[in-house]
Amino acid sequence: MSATINCTQFAEYFSNPVRGKMSPAYVFEVEGAPYTIEDFYLDDLQDICQHNLDSAGSDDVYISTAMYKLAICLIENFDKMEGERSSDAVTEGCGNLSERGSVLVFLPGLYEIRYMQQALSTLVHKRLQVFALHSTITMEEQYGVFLSPVPGYRKVILSTNIAESSVTVPDVKYVIDFCLTRQLICDKETNYQSLRLTWASKTNCNQRRGRAGRVSKGYCYRLVTKAFWRNEIPGYMIPEMLVSPLSNIMLKVKLLGMGDPRSLLSTAPSPPNLKDIMRTVLQLKEMGALSAKQNDEYQNDDGELTFLGRVLAHLPVDLYLGKMIVLGHVFGCLDECLIIAACNSMKSFFAIPSMQQLAGHRSKMAFAQGSQSDSVAFVNTFKAWLSFKKQGQLRSMKDELVWGKENFIQIKRIREVAELYLDLKERVKQFNMCVPENTQPSDYKSIHTQKFILQVVIAGAYYPNYFVQGEIDDDLASRELSGFNPNTTVMMRNLPTYSFLYYKQLLSLFRQCGQVKAIAFESSRAYVEFYKTSQDSATVPEVSLALLLAQQKPALELSVYPTEQIEACAGGRQITHLKYARVNVDLQSQSVLPVGVVSSTLDPDKLPPNLFFVVNITTVVDVGHFWGFQADEASLEKQRQLTGEINMRTLEPVTVSLYPNFLCLAPYSDGDEQSLYYRAKILHICGDTVEVFFLDFGNTVSVQCNSLRELPSDLQSHPLQAQEFQVIEMRPSAESIIFGNRWSSRARHRFMALVKGHSVIVSLYSVLHNVMRVQLLISSDTTNRSIVDIFVEEGHAIRAEESFDSKQNHEVLISLYKDIETGMYVPNAASSSWKDRKKEEKQLIDCLLSQFSKTCPPYSRTKVRLHGPSSPYKIQFHCLFHDTYIKHVNIDQYSINTMAVNENPHYKHQRMLVAGSVFINSSGNILPKDTSLMPDIPGLPAIVTMLFTPIMELRTNVDKTRYIGALCGLGWNSETQKGVLPDHDIELAFDVKFDFEDITEINALRVAMNHLACEGPSGTLHLPSDKIGQFQEDCRERLIRLFTKSPPRENVTSVYFDKAGKWNQVEPSLKMDVAEAGTGKSRGVLFDLHPLILLNN
Repeated sequence: MSATINCTQFAEYFSNPVRGKMSPAYVFEVEGAPYTIEDFYLDDLQDICQHNLDSAGSDDVYISTAMYKLAICLIENFDKMEGERSSDAVTEGCGNLSERGSVLVFLPGLYEIRYMQQALSTLVHKRLQVFALHSTITMEEQYGVFLSPVPGYRKVILSTNIAESSVTVPDVKYVIDFCLTRQLICDKETNYQSLRLTWASKTNCNQRRGRAGRVSKGYCYRLVTKAFWRNEIPGYMIPEMLVSPLSNIMLKVKLLGMGDPRSLLSTAPSPPNLKDIMRTVLQLKEMGALSAKQNDEYQNDDGELTFLGRVLAHLPVDLYLGKMIVLGHVFGCLDECLIIAACNSMKSFFAIPSMQQLAGHRSKMAFAQGSQSDSVAFVNTFKAWLSFKKQGQLRSMKDELVWGKENFIQIKRIREVAELYLDLKERVKQFNMCVPENTQPSDYKSIHTQKFILQVVIAGAYYPNYFVQGEIDDDLASRELSGFNPNTTVMMRNLPTYSFLYYKQLLSLFRQCGQVKAIAFESSRAYVEFYKTSQDSATVPEVSLALLLAQQKPALELSVYPTEQIEACAGGRQITHLKYARVNVDLQSQSVLPVGVVSSTLDPDKLPPNLFFVVNITTVVDVGHFWGFQADEASLEKQRQLTGEINMRTLEPVTVSLYPNFLCLAPYSDGDEQSLYYRAKILHICGDTVEVFFLDFGNTVSVQCNSLRELPSDLQSHPLQAQEFQVIEMRPSAESIIFGNRWSSRARHRFMALVKGHSVIVSLYSVLHNVMRVQLLISSDTTNRSIVDIFVEEGHAIRAEESFDSKQNHEVLISLYKDIETGMYVPNAASSSWKDRKKEEKQLIDCLLSQFSKTCPPYSRTKVRLHGPSSPYKIQFHCLFHDTYIKHVNIDQYSINTMAVNENPHYKHQRMLVAGSVFINSSGNILPKDTSLMPDIPGLPAIVTMLFTPIMELRTNVDKTRYIGALCGLGWNSETQKGVLPDHDIELAFDVKFDFEDITEINALRVAMNHLACEGPSGTLHLPSDKIGQFQEDCRERLIRLFTKSPPRENVTSVYFDKAGKWNQVEPSLKMDVAEAGTGKSRGVLFDLHPLILLNN
């Protein structure tokens, strides 16, 4: 920018010899200050504010509480100052200056903006309109900054340095400058970028100063002393070349053939450090943009430009995104990769408004369609928008804006993405990379296969930004969540005494997340349970949205009454035993009930008479997950009696407004029979029809709204006959996951054929969260076979361990049936005194609720800050880098995976998360952005890492009978005997068994990838389209085969190599180097082949 450039340095750099001397280039200065601007420093503000105004030292880069208070004090005093100036102006005959000037406050980041925004919100009497201006806010929110304030109000803009040059607000009269900025620098050790808080330069602060004085005299308040400004604030910012990655510059230098990059870059006005250049060369080698060899010899200071490097040098996108485009071409998903590259190169088109953050996140999660990938969410959203436009549904700009508002999409930004997408599409054609006309897969299997391949390509492009989820102790987690379902429940802490009095307040806090089913109070905790919004077993989106509430400012609070006032309302009755009582609130029945000491979580009256029983299956939700009812004569007789009782009555139409989970009576007829009414629950409402679920049968049907009838209260107490079932000890195989959404269509059809509409035998294992977990037996002519055996044998499933909760429940269940069988079981018949005590507690609770639910209770209130929401099942990730595994990882707050929950903590194999970019914050924590949680396939992290790493050294056990892991990275330096890029080395410990054949298959796939990512006569540039298609199909088939090995790889206990991170640990006699056949016809290949290690067996 001309306003912040170091003119002297540039003038001297472009000096010319004149009469034997070097004469600097001419500098022309153009002044442009329409009005005068008066400057103030801390020294000048002693009379305005009484706070301690000592300026921080140059090393103390932060904003103290006193400085925040000073800024607020200044804003409050502007009215007084303007009043004095107005009086002076009237006295001098210059008119009345009644207009309140706008204030622009420069803050270094979003955290500081939110802190200041919260502090200003308390100044209600000052009539302030406060706006935030930051790169992450939506364009609609930015527009508010330019509007004139409401008459009589003062506009206050809290901005980062975006208002320094990118945005100009014309009516600013006052600038308050903390003289701080966050500068994007490159971490010397990891090359990760970090936004570091630093003092802004004088040129930047002068640029900020110039925002005032555009329409009238301006005032600039710098919150540092004059001495600090003069001696400590730097004159200019550090040149970007010294703090930013050099990768793009290096590729341009190599592409232009301008010689050794070190020599050329040393001639720059601010030459980068030699170590930074060397590190950049190594990272380009790691990426595959530079070959590991130079003139057939390994070199660490330079390398030949590969086909990938040549493509990257021609594309206006980040290098990782460019690599994704090339890998997308290799695996036949180029179109999706172009979309991702365009989306990540622009500001996100997902709108996350400050006042509707959860709604914005909900929309983004919906577009991700369960993929747990930010990149896939981008692809799905862009394709949906493009499809609607092609179909003519978004003909006008108005239609487009309405669609964008409904789906929290910023139309202007998605249009900018579309322009870049088309530009990239044209650019890659010069490398013979073209998007086929019919790119959309049509059938279920093809759609999900394409999605899986895209996820692997994303992982390959973002190597080595790999993370794995940490283990969760499911015993401790279950205890902490008090046995509630982690897929539907979150926890709040630090609740006040008599917390059940505030259940409506708590309900209002979670209303924006979704429909709350129940709240359980226990001690100082509350467990908030949501309704299941779908019938699958995954974590409901409401849980993730609720966990996001913990990140929002201000923290969640309850307005509470003093304990003594609550106890005074009891009319002299003793209620202290209710201070931390266990109380359940059922929101559907609006009942608030005390909970007694429960001897067992199982009610024998709701269990089948035997562990083995027959079930009529009515609805198949998914493979191994279905609804049905017991088919014994006693259960069937109960159904007949209940149906008869319902249909003998005079039924009244429903008079209240309908909503999901509303209980009613709904009609159903089987064929030509007359419709009868049955107990039902509303699932979805669509216009004049509703989808209902029949509570005693387990099936669903759509009926007219006007056909529903009221469910009499006495019929609600009858036990529900329908039961939900899940098959135990079975999970999808890799084939099922890849070819479907958890289960392939082939697996689904097979399961439906075996069980749909049939009576089957089940063996009860446990009852978990009201779901019967069973072993399912399929009858044949000769024997009963377990469905697990059938599905494992046919490759649809693999065996899996049951969860801790299920095992615990199983032990209680077996003990219960054994006691019943031997006559040792004693029914939990509560004594009359216990019942009386609970009845009295219920009356006390109702009395207190009635007393404190009045609209204006005459009691004082205080605020109590809550802790949470939280979940012990929230995933903590670890970086796979050997040197940074123990560093704390915080997923970016705008990522879909920021609040990911571990649905299966009892699965002990590793699960991988991939990040498009990684930052480090001031605390040293790692911040992954643009994340994708990879499919939950055992061995996937190891396969992906070995497939895309430049160099790999296998690890063996002591006996050299099996591979136990691998060290992946850039190899080792023969002179220093150390790793070439040790902080990027990944030490793998295998949790599944890999053999010689697996490594050979990985090498074969690397050869196949090289066919489409190399130069020379047989490279991509010279291949016809049909040959390219054949190579792509070969890569896709090999990739799928690698993951769907039959039989599946055996699970093993991870063994960690005793010399972790050390290269060259293989005996030369056991090492077998592998060379690619026909390498003379191509050059600049992307992947070298991994050497193999011979095993003793």
